[in-house]
Amino acid sequence: MMITQNKKIAIIGGGPGGLTLAKLLQLKNVQVHVYERDKHKDVRVQGATLDLHEESGLEALRRAGLMDAFKANYRPDAGKLKILDKDLNQYLNEHDSGSFHDEDRPEIDRAPLRKILLETLEPETVIWDSQFVSMEKQEGGWILHFKNGKSYYADIVIAADGANSKIRSYITDVQAIYSGVTIIEGNIYNAQMNVPKLWELVDGGKIFAMDEEKTLLFSTKADGTLTFYTGCKVNETWAQESGIDFSNKEQIFEWFKKEYETWNDIWQELFETNDSSFVVRPQYHYPLDQTWETLPNLTMLGDAAHRMPPYAGEGVNMAMQDAYELAECLTDGKSEDVQTALSCYEKQMQKRASEITKITLDNTVLMHSPKAIENLMKMFSGE
Repeated sequence: MMITQNKKIAIIGGGPGGLTLAKLLQLKNVQVHVYERDKHKDVRVQGATLDLHEESGLEALRRAGLMDAFKANYRPDAGKLKILDKDLNQYLNEHDSGSFHDEDRPEIDRAPLRKILLETLEPETVIWDSQFVSMEKQEGGWILHFKNGKSYYADIVIAADGANSKIRSYITDVQAIYSGVTIIEGNIYNAQMNVPKLWELVDGGKIFAMDEEKTLLFSTKADGTLTFYTGCKVNETWAQESGIDFSNKEQIFEWFKKEYETWNDIWQELFETNDSSFVVRPQYHYPLDQTWETLPNLTMLGDAAHRMPPYAGEGVNMAMQDAYELAECLTDGKSEDVQTALSCYEKQMQKRASEITKITLDNTVLMHSPKAIENLMKMFSGE
């Protein structure tokens, strides 16, 4: 008998990791609901384009039978990269004819990926407008309470609720460590019209601009949005102590003009339109040696388990690999009970997360170092 038979599974969080897990469990006839805080499925999805990796994100879609849908929605040129310094000097341009562009990490926007996953789930799988508040043990399972006043019972709970997970504290008290870098994420809508010079410069792909131990990363989305991330080495409490209202474009622009004052004026075009949104994101990671005691009916995946900076493109891939490894442990018939299955999943996930976090932290240091471009080009050439 399968250990999940007659058990209700609750996944908290409807990001790629949570939705992938729901799909893979439904393929094995497991009862599962996803509780997502977004009001409905058409909420605007923020954040940069995602590159899916062969052994993780793409493998998850393969197991879910969704590769045809992925191929119909991915963006072949979105991964083409330019590496520039502050003065627009070009060190790499994968748009140039004859240049090598590695397409084994194909790009897809977050919104179509979410749509692909949602449309393949059974009706009513996702319970929208469900922001998790708290939970308590009941009859071998959990009662989950949500901000909308509703409560639900689940035999097994899986936290897929992201970097600021509210469920993680029920599993472990291991705290995140500040990476030394804080990002301001911006989204410029209708970018071709609003920031024409930068739109042309990005050319439908990605830009890594690095200089003076700072970064400015860009990507475009099919809906015409330009997403950017500033990366600066500041102390952990900088966002609170700076006095900047990060919902106020003018205040962020004043900061940007000072912080990036020696950079080419073209970068300031980012602040010439009000058709934009901004959020500050201090970058954290968990200790490389983090472990916890496996619980009988509660675990976590993705950023809830192993948040890290974005400088290796691994976040979504890790979450989707977590999803297929967890689904396998729960349904392969090899474990005598749920706790054993969760332990099997957590051990391999923690080992993999440690290795990927180390690579990500090395990249974070490299990209914010005095010789960032030189070192990155050496890395790309395999030196």
